Amino acid sequence: MPRPRSGPGVLHAVLATRLKWRREGAGVSHAQAAAELGAHPATVRRIEGAETSLDAGQVGTLLRFYGAGEAEIAEVVAQLAEANAPGWWHPWRDVMDEWQQQMMSVETASSLIRVWDPALVPELLRTPAYAQAVDRLRSPGVPDRVRIRRAEFLAERQARITARKARIWALMPEAALHTRVGTPAVMAEQIEALRAAARPPRGLRTVQVSPLAGPAHPLTGAPALALYRVDVEEIPDHVVRDSPVGPPKIRDDTTTVTAYRMLLDQACAAAPGPENPLPTL
Repeated sequence: MPRPRSGPGVLHAVLATRLKWRREGAGVSHAQAAAELGAHPATVRRIEGAETSLDAGQVGTLLRFYGAGEAEIAEVVAQLAEANAPGWWHPWRDVMDEWQQQMMSVETASSLIRVWDPALVPELLRTPAYAQAVDRLRSPGVPDRVRIRRAEFLAERQARITARKARIWALMPEAALHTRVGTPAVMAEQIEALRAAARPPRGLRTVQVSPLAGPAHPLTGAPALALYRVDVEEIPDHVVRDSPVGPPKIRDDTTTVTAYRMLLDQACAAAPGPENPLPTL
């Protein structure tokens, strides 16, 4: 598959599309927007196609012309500053796998991330202590300082997903809640974190648990996977699927992504709804 765009490329595409939607919603033509900027209509088309760099002054001028409020303008300008900066994850590159460096730009721009794990709490819902305990099981020779940095990196990913109000929709088997990872205290903290995520109002976190006594579903026994959705037509959905040997597999072709989305839909439909609390342990 083609490598995902760099971080600024993905975020620029998101912001450029938002400008296009704003202009069309306001009933403004390319020529009218260009006149407001004192530019040629082709410049507006290039801005909306993410074919040229976005300037905060131009973005603010266009949004005001389209009727946006100051709060929305400030939000977009802040996102633009993030898009123009080097990838926020660069300080953690020494503890990142290559596939993570490929995918972080997509994750950073995603509005919905759907995750499944066949035996453990999905990565994006793990506490730092639980994440380190999993790391210790899977990479016993890694120094503790590396585990700590990996857990810090995961916590930063989680914080940024929350800050930009992206949704996480997680599905896991009840067995994951009974499989002790780390000490009993680590598990107790992790279970409480899941309960907090599942507690109403859920908003940005949806947690579903397939019961031990429930029927098998289409993902029963399947490797862990994550599906990333970016609300821009030009950026395809991506699926990251765990592999028992080697790095996870990344796919963005429509056929594969659609097949995994259907499996997730069917598996979630077979599980109790998110309005049900986690089972009593």
